Amino acid sequence: MPQLQEIASQVRRDIVRMVHGVQSGHPGGSLGCTDFLVALYFEVMHRNPGFEMNGQGEDLFFLSNGHISPLFYSVLARAGYFPVSELATFRKLNSRLQGHPATHEHLPGVRVASGSLGQGLSVAIGAALSKKLNKDTHIVYSLHGDGELQEGQNWEAIMFAAHHKVDNLIATVDCNGQQIDGPTSKVLNLENLKDKWLAFGWEVLEMDGHDMKAIVDTLNLAKSKTGQGKPICILMKTGMGKGVDFMEGSHEWHGIAPNDDQLKQALAQLPETLGDY
Repeated sequence: MPQLQEIASQVRRDIVRMVHGVQSGHPGGSLGCTDFLVALYFEVMHRNPGFEMNGQGEDLFFLSNGHISPLFYSVLARAGYFPVSELATFRKLNSRLQGHPATHEHLPGVRVASGSLGQGLSVAIGAALSKKLNKDTHIVYSLHGDGELQEGQNWEAIMFAAHHKVDNLIATVDCNGQQIDGPTSKVLNLENLKDKWLAFGWEVLEMDGHDMKAIVDTLNLAKSKTGQGKPICILMKTGMGKGVDFMEGSHEWHGIAPNDDQLKQALAQLPETLGDY
């Protein structure tokens, strides 16, 4: 899947440049989830070329771990929701590209303010139930961090979705094992996530979040399992900071920006494929 890989490389360039430009933001998780979001938006998800807030007649995506907004904004821009040049305004005064996605900015592609961790799954369930009521057969996708699952609201939502057979929902968890204070295993151990989701009545799939073919194949498999009475969870194994060797696997890059020399090192590892903003 060379085209998707080329897009992913450019998106990673966007991420490190955006965060460096304002010396603020979250590069680690953004880089780690890049391959997934590129595959979703450019290959798997059925979306309309325009943007309607109600989302009727198309698949929907909700970003729960909103701190990885650099990734979200880059993918949306590269997918045509707003000009790529607007990425240069990231986190600046009066920008529509705030540190966490916000709806009051009226940025195309953003349907919910996110970043208050633990809330995104509840929103996605509401959207999925709305589609059922409207007899809209399209799918709702969501993305969550593994550390985010330490928030109790998630487990209420997970229980609710299974009980109400919200089977048009595919929730993906970024299992990078890291959060702002350190490894999830030390902050608040989450294991065994697969057993937990299964026990709550979900269909559970697993995938390598850096194998583009595996991502596309697993998402398509998940789609084939919709409409069968169970919501679907994908546990996605990733590495924080993927693509930039000095960031990879370290929680320290959860929320800090590269300096000038580090930016040069990062960009040297990421081919420019679509043109920088």
